[in-house]
Amino acid sequence: MSKVYGYVRVSSSEQNETRQMVALKKAGVAAENIFMDKQSGKDFHRGYYERMVSRLQKGDLLYILSIDRLGRNYAEIQNQWRMLTKEIGIDICVLDMPLLDTRNGKDLMGTFISDLVLQILSFAAENERQNIRTRQEQGIASAKEKGVRFGRPGIKVPDNFRAIVNEWECGDIKIDEVLEKCHMSKSTFYRRLRELRLAQENWVG
Repeated sequence: MSKVYGYVRVSSSEQNETRQMVALKKAGVAAENIFMDKQSGKDFHRGYYERMVSRLQKGDLLYILSIDRLGRNYAEIQNQWRMLTKEIGIDICVLDMPLLDTRNGKDLMGTFISDLVLQILSFAAENERQNIRTRQEQGIASAKEKGVRFGRPGIKVPDNFRAIVNEWECGDIKIDEVLEKCHMSKSTFYRRLRELRLAQENWVG
């Protein structure tokens, strides 16, 4: 007996999947048959998506809200669509695009229209992904020009760092005391020590 499944994807844990879940349940998908991933749509290496595909059988029906929830890579969307509908033999219904419902238009013209719409929408999905990446890169570049620093802030070296190092090198204090005085981890201390010695070598040179 054929089964009805739903797939939901959001790009991060901060995004809300409610709209997709409501749409799938309204379409009649049981909650236990809805699979959701919280990660990028750049490829299809997603845990719950792969788990869902492993369960699909010929004659099953898969609902998704929009084509970009399936993915954002033009070529891979095409390949996945072909694999799901041709190799496995399921039907797919894209809720916000009625033309992308493989249950309808099984004739040549219907298939042609469906394939054409799929190509346009999957291209648009990847184009949007590229636009987002471009805007991010431009935003980062602009922020860097304004002096914004990215990543974790560096741990400040204490003013008496050189004196602490000298005490340690002379054997007056142990490494644990050094780390406590500097408020550093061991890896950070040795990194700062290398920087200090390099600066001393350059000064001497």
